[in-house]
Amino acid sequence: MTEPTFAAQVSRWYERNARDLPWRRPGIGAWAILVSEVMLQQTPVVRVVPAWEAWLARWPEPRALAEDTPAEAIRMWGRLGYPRRAVRLRECAVAVVERHGGVVPDRLDQLLALPGVGTYTARAVAAFAYGQRHPVVDTNVRRVVCRAIAGEADAGPTTRPADLVATEELLPVEPTAAALASAAFMELGAVVCTARAPRCAVCPVESSCAWRASGQAAPAGPTRRPQRYAGTDRQVRGLLLAVLRDATGPVPHQRLDQVWQDDVQRARALAGLVTDGLVEPVGEESFRLAGDGPPVPLP
Repeated sequence: MTEPTFAAQVSRWYERNARDLPWRRPGIGAWAILVSEVMLQQTPVVRVVPAWEAWLARWPEPRALAEDTPAEAIRMWGRLGYPRRAVRLRECAVAVVERHGGVVPDRLDQLLALPGVGTYTARAVAAFAYGQRHPVVDTNVRRVVCRAIAGEADAGPTTRPADLVATEELLPVEPTAAALASAAFMELGAVVCTARAPRCAVCPVESSCAWRASGQAAPAGPTRRPQRYAGTDRQVRGLLLAVLRDATGPVPHQRLDQVWQDDVQRARALAGLVTDGLVEPVGEESFRLAGDGPPVPLP
């Protein structure tokens, strides 16, 4: 009897052990999956679930978001972090309406052409929403492939073309099975083959793992140095946005001055928010969230 392939082993494990995440449930459309993938970037699942549910309850289709203002997208994004993703997601919704009649496209080239949709997100939507065969490679997948196949402890901080090639070689030929394997690789890296404390004893491919066979130890620390938050411009930007999100109109400059004592850092953070399209000046002495006003209907 032929031994099951690497993908088959991991896929069987996934079908028995996958977390019950709302964007994985039957009948979830491409728009909901796209929203989840954008939200999950650099954000833990536990924080994303309630935000994703609230977002889809308000904007269940791209057109609903496209016809609302950027300011409302920023408000709904709340404290998920990296709020420019909210603006880009709305820009993506507008493009979906204008270019594709309000339906998230299923072609990889069209997905890649959408605002804010990069290599990973485009392939994730094509695979998970449309059951296509594409290598979906994030940090977790790179770690699994690097350890189990290449026998190395860490895959490095960024995705390279070689990572896409290595992952694609592991995928089954049949598209639906390949999409399942892509989800399975990702889940295995997220909950078993973790960066600092891999649970090798419960791994479905432990017996064939090249890294395990080598006897090498896991890295002693995280592959990326944790980013400091307290006292950074990111913190100041977040405090400024919190005031503007809660406001019902333009906020006077004097009110924003109370957010942070360092005048130079506060001014730099505010200027950055304006440059990023998250905040806009109103006259010379007030600011508001970008596009905060009556929605403009799309044609």
